[in-house]
Amino acid sequence: MQRRRADRGIVDLGAAGVASIAFLLLPFAFVGDLRSGLGWLLDGRWAFLLPVIASLAAAFLARQGVTTAGLRLALAGSGLFWMILYGFHGNLIDGRPLLAHGLGAGLIASALLLQGTRALASLGAFKADRWVATTTVTILALVLTFVFFPVAKVLGSAFLDKAGNLDLTLFWARLTAPDVWALACFYSSASCGVVPNTVLLGVLAGVISTFLGLAFALLAQRGGLKNTRIFDALSVLPIITPPFVIALALVVLFGRTGIITTFLDNWLNIPRSRWIYGLPGVLIAQVLSQTPLSYMILRGALQGISPSLEEAAQTLRASRWVTFRTVTWPLLRPAIAASILLGFVESLADFGNPLVLGGSFEVLSTKIFFAVAGAQHDPGRAAILAVILLALTLTAFWMQLAWLGKKSYVTVTGKGDPGQPLPLPKAVRIGTLSVVIPWVILTILIYGIIVVGGFVQDIGRGAMQPTFEHFHTGFAIEWTQHGLFLAGSAWDSFITTVQVSAIAAPLTTIIGILTAYVLVRHDFVGRRTFEFITMLAFAIPGTVIGVAYIVAFNVAPLELTGTGLILIICFVFRNMPVGVRAGIAALSQIDKSLDEASTTLGASTGTTVRRVTLPLLKPAIIATLVFSFVHAMTSVSAIVFLVTAKYNMATAYIVNRVDAGEYPLAIAYSSLLIIFMLVVVLAIQIGIGERKIGRRQVPGNAPAPVSVGR
Repeated sequence: MQRRRADRGIVDLGAAGVASIAFLLLPFAFVGDLRSGLGWLLDGRWAFLLPVIASLAAAFLARQGVTTAGLRLALAGSGLFWMILYGFHGNLIDGRPLLAHGLGAGLIASALLLQGTRALASLGAFKADRWVATTTVTILALVLTFVFFPVAKVLGSAFLDKAGNLDLTLFWARLTAPDVWALACFYSSASCGVVPNTVLLGVLAGVISTFLGLAFALLAQRGGLKNTRIFDALSVLPIITPPFVIALALVVLFGRTGIITTFLDNWLNIPRSRWIYGLPGVLIAQVLSQTPLSYMILRGALQGISPSLEEAAQTLRASRWVTFRTVTWPLLRPAIAASILLGFVESLADFGNPLVLGGSFEVLSTKIFFAVAGAQHDPGRAAILAVILLALTLTAFWMQLAWLGKKSYVTVTGKGDPGQPLPLPKAVRIGTLSVVIPWVILTILIYGIIVVGGFVQDIGRGAMQPTFEHFHTGFAIEWTQHGLFLAGSAWDSFITTVQVSAIAAPLTTIIGILTAYVLVRHDFVGRRTFEFITMLAFAIPGTVIGVAYIVAFNVAPLELTGTGLILIICFVFRNMPVGVRAGIAALSQIDKSLDEASTTLGASTGTTVRRVTLPLLKPAIIATLVFSFVHAMTSVSAIVFLVTAKYNMATAYIVNRVDAGEYPLAIAYSSLLIIFMLVVVLAIQIGIGERKIGRRQVPGNAPAPVSVGR
């Protein structure tokens, strides 16, 4: 007990030391005046010293033991409150202009947060576990800062005019604008507003991709095919493909000068048209992107249906169709709902495909982009549209829950199941083949265009002469008198993208896995609310996140726009829910007795996590690392608002090339990204290794001792 008391004092003292160093030496802000807190103190802004004094006082009291916990909590809380108040209303404290918080301020706040959570645990919260208290409160503070705060900020900005004043009349005018809600396309040749367009596109994309995914899943699981690896391979491609690359390939094939369009014109006298630009083209691109994901969801659901239930129905003289309608289909409802929801939400958030193929067909994501980046530059209008987009997404989640209800869909129990899955009826098998085969051919053709297009002169215009010109333009390397020089125009964006993704992916994994551990292994007041808060980012479309970050972090107290840090933060908290879900799924398979045994042997919670739990979570770690890295490399909807000339991303560079009509260069860059991500995914899997449980076979055929880990 004496050792633990000493540890508490040392940790709190170390936190106070970090706060003092940050105050004395480090820049207080990220941008603007980069003086340290000491510099501002010498300038007469004595109020800067108050949170550091609070931290030092809390550290001194920590040496006195548990009895001072309440006072330490009050000191740490008052220091944090002062920093928040100063960030928003600093001019009320010392009459000076606001100063954005940055690195120095962040370290001071972190020290105060650590001291406060340890004091909270000393008072009995979180079952007096300091590690759990620190982890939980820190993650909660980060999520509130980088998810709740920007979303709340964008909600509030919808009611303000350009001068920042409350204007309800302007809010109502923006909300009810004809180009937002118009339904004229349903009864005339006029265009509809962006909301009907977005909803129509989302519903069609969700339903069609689910229908096609179900056809693929039925054929793969019950169609009697000997090898379905081609389906599995096609299901991986959308994960590592930038979201607008399929739109590029469709333009190359079906644009006015496209390969198929030219063939139809020259050989069949079918006149050229622009049918690909608008709802048909965007819908095809989104369905191509989302069908493989629907296939993975629905095939997994089919594998989980107990065959004995279907056999029981047939024993009662039900036909195969009746069995499917009354047994199989109801058990597929969760997967069907998840697939439609995924297709709908991803369609709402998609920015690249509508930008390339939309034409006069406007949707909310592109309308938001042009409200921020276009000549009109109306952030208030963008905020209104972002609020509508968020409302549509949350409505979709609610409808999914309402459709599923509280029924049980459990089919797999601990009992053996000798049944065999029912094969598809011949008519259904022929029907699924007639749908699947053309779609597979189209998908292969699309990705063939992506692979070949970068190595020919201009595949979109039929100029098929082999060339490396596009790769040379983007990725030329020259030897000069000063050494190696990256002369290609795409190098800067590629290097920045790799750096940002390589930093964001491990951070996403750490935060996500730790959050999952706290949620699964520890019970504390507010745990359900904490879980909901951590999963909120999953329900927010990327376009809304991008607008929210622009609105929230363009001014004090956190002025981050124009820095590389805002890109990293955006990716970490955008992708964190995936790590949380992966961790929860993996931890549910690991018995708590392992943690209890470690604790019984005297290990702290942190040591138990590091030496016992994490080695068993390698599948979840790999899944989160791969997803977060790949998603950061290919994301466009959120970061398109956040990139700058200094911190440009690969997807933003490709979008700009498409906008300039440089399709071959865009295709070449996209194909290089796909290859690079495949290599990285394999490297992550090899580097982390597999979870191994059980005995090891050693030389001499002698079994090694049972061990856990790599």
